[in-house]
Amino acid sequence: MKEGGLAEKILIIDDDPDTIEFLTLILTRLGYQVLEARDGMQALALAHTEKPELIILDVMMPGLDGYEVARSLRRHPDTALTPILMFTAKTQVEDKLAGYEAGVDIYLTKPVHPVELQANIKALLAQSKARSELLAKRGYLVGVLGAKGGLGASTVALNLAITYHQKYQARVIAAELRPGQGSWALDLDIPNPTGLTNLLRRNQTELTTTVIDEQLVSTTYGIRLLLASNDIKDVECAIALAQFEAILEQLSILAPLVILDIGTNFHPAFDLFTRLCNEIILVTEPQPVTVKRTRALVDELRQRSFGSGKALTIVAVNRTRAEITLTVSKIEDALKCPVALGIPPATELAYLAATRAAPMTLLQPEGIIAQQFAILAENLSHRLSSA
Repeated sequence: MKEGGLAEKILIIDDDPDTIEFLTLILTRLGYQVLEARDGMQALALAHTEKPELIILDVMMPGLDGYEVARSLRRHPDTALTPILMFTAKTQVEDKLAGYEAGVDIYLTKPVHPVELQANIKALLAQSKARSELLAKRGYLVGVLGAKGGLGASTVALNLAITYHQKYQARVIAAELRPGQGSWALDLDIPNPTGLTNLLRRNQTELTTTVIDEQLVSTTYGIRLLLASNDIKDVECAIALAQFEAILEQLSILAPLVILDIGTNFHPAFDLFTRLCNEIILVTEPQPVTVKRTRALVDELRQRSFGSGKALTIVAVNRTRAEITLTVSKIEDALKCPVALGIPPATELAYLAATRAAPMTLLQPEGIIAQQFAILAENLSHRLSSA
């Protein structure tokens, strides 16, 4: 039962009337409220309007199959964390792997003993309740990425984290998520940046808040960092999806704001990151080809509810002379969405930051670059306060 004595909702998605009757009988006797859908499209509509506590999903259905339904549910913020129990007659190992890759929590094959079915349902609902209580306390995750490499996403993520802490005295963690491709340790002259790799090479069950906290580096700027190495051998860790999920969930417990340097949408864990992030800051530049790439990425992010259910912020970083670049209005016309902020060229400041191993915003705290990041931090603060 939920708070207030309301019965928990369970959505059954299956085109077989006998299976629906069997499941409905068991679930109603256990006191659950049962919803049913006979095809994938009806199921997605019900899942978003009714918001069930658990979904029981078949594979073979008309129209969208169960794998497609599961992937669609995982992409939408309303259902991204809803437990899914796949209940199907498909028994091959590759079928099970496809189910887990699509995002299901438990894969059961027909026929199944009612006791086993009940035990799995109760376990998933208990896990969901515990997770909901945890998520109510979790911090706000902001992913920063570019439509391609070299646009300054890492610089934006780091300077935003520092500016937000300086402006609001809030606990902030900034994390690099590209193993073997870290830049902050080089930028800030921090030795042994092995924190991310150390975590990704552990079993996900070992990744507690204590373990992750031990890998964070404190800085004189007030924020803490999870650093990625520059060792090419660590790039292979980018496929450790279960570890990435555990890391992000624990980081969100350790600080009310976590800013993530994702890199680009070619990261193997991109789907996972967008599912867990509350907001994406997308970095572009005022060049025609880059703006075209950004437009394609904006369209992809909109399919994942960014720009509607979740915040999507566009930042244009200009590193060349203004007369040979697109104006902000032309970028907005091409992207079909507003640009929140434009960061002007700062070649001398960037050189000074590199030679002094210090963030740009702190070297000239009253300069235009610092002012732009202060605006970005203020806008982010408004979204946090209403989240």
